[in-house]
Amino acid sequence: MMSRYAALSRKELATLVPELLLIGQLIDRSGMAHCISAWGREEMLQIAIEEWAASSPLYTKRMQKALKYEGVDIFTLFKGLQLDIGAPPQFMDFRYTVHDRWHGEFHLDHCGALLDVEPMGEDYVRGMCHDIEDPTFDATALATNPKAQVRPIHRPPRTPADRHPHCRWTVIIDESYPDVPFIPALDIVGATHAYNCELEPIDPNDEGMADYSGELLADVDFAAFSHSALVRIADEVCLQMHLLVKAFTLAVDKRAKDDAALARSIRTKQLIGIAGVAAERIHNALKLSKDVKGALRVLELHPLLNPAAYVYADIDPNFVHVRKSPAYEDGSWISLISPVADLPLQAIVQAVDPHLRAEVSGTESDWTVRVIETDTAAKKLSEVEVTEFSAGASWVFEERKSLPLTVV
Repeated sequence: MMSRYAALSRKELATLVPELLLIGQLIDRSGMAHCISAWGREEMLQIAIEEWAASSPLYTKRMQKALKYEGVDIFTLFKGLQLDIGAPPQFMDFRYTVHDRWHGEFHLDHCGALLDVEPMGEDYVRGMCHDIEDPTFDATALATNPKAQVRPIHRPPRTPADRHPHCRWTVIIDESYPDVPFIPALDIVGATHAYNCELEPIDPNDEGMADYSGELLADVDFAAFSHSALVRIADEVCLQMHLLVKAFTLAVDKRAKDDAALARSIRTKQLIGIAGVAAERIHNALKLSKDVKGALRVLELHPLLNPAAYVYADIDPNFVHVRKSPAYEDGSWISLISPVADLPLQAIVQAVDPHLRAEVSGTESDWTVRVIETDTAAKKLSEVEVTEFSAGASWVFEERKSLPLTVV
C-alpha cells in the first residue's frame, strides 16, 4: 500500500520528518497530566517508565533495519537516538562524543523536557531525570546491545540553577556487564500489527541517501536523504508513536483495572491533546491553506491516519473515509474515534481554523469525516491547551550543518 507521504516533495518531507519526531515526544505532554489527575505523580512516573521501556527497543530495531545501520556498537546506538521520538532534534539537543566503538558520551545542550518540568518543582525534575531516565535509557540501548549501560556524569536538578549543559551521560558497552533486565510488556507490544507492519522498501536508486549506513553525523541532515528514504522514515516515526501509545495503553489499563471507561477517557484525552498540537505543527510547517482543503490535507498527513499500511483510509478531495484496519485490532488511536466520539477530529480541523468543524457519519469502525465551515469560532479544547503547556508546541527548528563525528 502506497504511503500517504509519497505525494510530498523531497523538500516537504525533509521539513516534516523532524516535526513528526517532535510530535512523538509531545505525546507524553498530552497524556501524563491526566494520569497524574487519576493516580498521582508516583504512578505517572511508573506509567512513563513502562511505556517507553516497552516500545523504544522495538521501534529502534525497526529503524535500524529500515536504514541499514544494524549493529552492536556505540555508533549504532547513537544513530538510533537521533531517529527516536524520545530525542527529537534540537528540542532535545543531544551532542555526541565517540571515544571508540564501545565507549561514548552525550550531553544535552538543550532539554526541552527539562525546561517544561522545572517550573513544576524539584520532585518532577528528579522524577523525569532520575526515576524515568535510568531504566528507559538502558531499555533504549537494549535494541543495540544488552550489555550497554547509560550512566549520568551529572544531571538535574541543576546546581547552579542555570547549569549548562543540562545533563551529561556516559555510554559503555562491556561484555562483563549484566544484561539489561527483561521487560515483560515487550512481548505484548512486539506481537502487535504496528510492530510487524510491512512498509515499502526504500528505493536504492532514488537520488540522495538511501540509508544511514555511513558515518555517524552530529546532526542528521534530513534533506540529504532520498525521497524514498524520507517517506519510509516518516512512516516509521508514525509507527513509533503507535507503539508508544500501545505501551501507554497497557500501563493505563493495568491501573484502571476493571474501570474501562476511565482508561478510555485518559487515552482519549491524550489523543485530543496531541491531535490538535500535531495538526497545528503540520499545517504551519507545510504552509497549508486555512480552509476545508487544508484541513483535509492535514488529516491525511496526521500520525492518527498513518502509515497507510496500518490505518486504512480512503482520501477524497471532499472527505476521508476510515475503515477497519490492523490499527483497530491493536486498539490504536483510531479505535477511540467514532461518530459519537469525534473530539480528536474536531481538535485537528480547529487547529487549521477555529471556524472549521468535522462532521462524522457511519459506524464505530467504518466512518466518513467531512469538514465544513461555520460562522462561529470554536473555543480551543482544554486537552489541547494542556499539551501546549510544553514549549515543544511552539518550537522553531533552525538550519544546521551536518558534520561527521569522528573518534577523538
